[in-house]
Amino acid sequence: MRIRHLSMALSNLEPHHCNIVALEQYSTDGNLAARFMSDIVSFGDIKEDTIVGDLGAGNGILGIAALKLGAKKVFFVETDTEACEILDNNLLSNDLQDSGEIINEHVGGIFSLPQVDLIICNPPWGKQKEKADRPFLNLILNNGSPAHLLHSSTAAHIRPFFESEGWNVEKYGEADFALPATYSHHKRQRDKTKVGFWRLSPS
Repeated sequence: MRIRHLSMALSNLEPHHCNIVALEQYSTDGNLAARFMSDIVSFGDIKEDTIVGDLGAGNGILGIAALKLGAKKVFFVETDTEACEILDNNLLSNDLQDSGEIINEHVGGIFSLPQVDLIICNPPWGKQKEKADRPFLNLILNNGSPAHLLHSSTAAHIRPFFESEGWNVEKYGEADFALPATYSHHKRQRDKTKVGFWRLSPS
């Protein structure tokens, strides 16, 4: 699927309302998601038999993109019940309900992620709670398969965290991440920040 067509399809998904500041909920827009997921395909990390884990899935935009790009199955892990309902609607409207399984659990809780071939996620960046991304990073390590991460382009802890465990770390791109005035602490109607694209793989 061409990146322009993927972007249009993802932009038409029902959006996540992003009401819970403690979870640092921000929507990934269709253009950014399409670029990120197309880059993952270019690495050869999504094939027709690939099983994907989408952590902190929100409305499912990244995992749905993975399915549209040929992944066999996606496990969508999301703690927000309302977001899970929106995600379910998006799977149904795209006729992907048989390829996607929603796990309404908190990353870092007691649940066990089924073994997957690839993890994709845009975790909380730790702006509200220090090390809020740590459960996501630990789950990537425990899974032991390649992962692609959307995270702050200035995040200095990702490389040493994974390299200390013998993993390969590549920051391969950057893009603007839109920050609409979602929460009360936002001073501007619309802002943006830089997001980095990271590939993490065991040696």
